[in-house]
Amino acid sequence: MAIEVFNRHENKYLLNSDTYEMLSKKLREYMELDEYNKTHPFYTISNIYYDTHDNHLIRTSLAKPKYKEKLRLRAYGVPSLEDKVYLEIKKKVNGMVNKRRTKLILREAYEFVNTGEKPEIKKYMNQQVLKELEYFLKVYKLSPKLYLAYDRQAYFAINNRDLRLTFDTNIRTRREDLRLEAGDYGDKLLDDDVWLMEVKAEKCIPVWLAKILSEYKLYKTSFSKYGTEYKSMIKKRLEMRGNECLIHY
Repeated sequence: MAIEVFNRHENKYLLNSDTYEMLSKKLREYMELDEYNKTHPFYTISNIYYDTHDNHLIRTSLAKPKYKEKLRLRAYGVPSLEDKVYLEIKKKVNGMVNKRRTKLILREAYEFVNTGEKPEIKKYMNQQVLKELEYFLKVYKLSPKLYLAYDRQAYFAINNRDLRLTFDTNIRTRREDLRLEAGDYGDKLLDDDVWLMEVKAEKCIPVWLAKILSEYKLYKTSFSKYGTEYKSMIKKRLEMRGNECLIHY
């Protein structure tokens, strides 16, 4: 059963395709592929991010406060309205990531976010997380803002399931047709040669992994998929307004 509540540190790294190829081979000495990746090179994760009318959550996040939070709806692949998805709150407090999520049928998730009213409790739901989501939806008036999907390859440490490493590629986004069941399409967020690697651990990373990161000259960076798209969107809007001013002038 998928973990629904956990705390961990997440460090992010940007690397090129050559480094990804070399690193992924090296990692297999210490880590094993996610069960699904053993038969499929990548699996697709699709998300809808919610925010206020003035984008309060992402603007706050980009200011790098000690505490920040976001709400997203997550599926694996392209779901139907009757498929199970995850509605989750993701918080970050002094560098520690806390994720709390519950399974819902997609149509139930849409109704919950739109009305703020919890669905009728069923066995596959996490009741405590539902209460926390209900409170979150009372604090913020939210609407869907962004569709964001990517293809992932994941590894677990052979002797430590609390250590996880993922590679994300082909990150794509759209700001229209904000429904998970509408299909997997969007504009590329990063160049084809850029990969996002995340190291996720409850405690500190092992010495062998630190040595590998040093060997490949990989240094952690601050990177948010939603934040990067938001900044790109704002930049494009400012450029469009500047061009409009030049035309009128």
